[in-house]
Amino acid sequence: MLKWALIFAIIALIAGGLGFTGVAAGAAGIAKILFVVFLVLFVAVLLFALLGAKAVASK
Repeated sequence: MLKWALIFAIIALIAGGLGFTGVAAGAAGIAKILFVVFLVLFVAVLLFALLGAKAVASK
């Protein structure tokens, strides 16, 4: 997912540099949404891993 966010960010930069502001805005919006989803999923998996490790260690 982070890969797709970076791809859309690069598309937005290139489109913005070439003057396609509508395409750049759309690609930047998609990149932002994908990055936020990636961060939420990353934090959730990190918390589950930490809680799982504590549960295994306490047994």
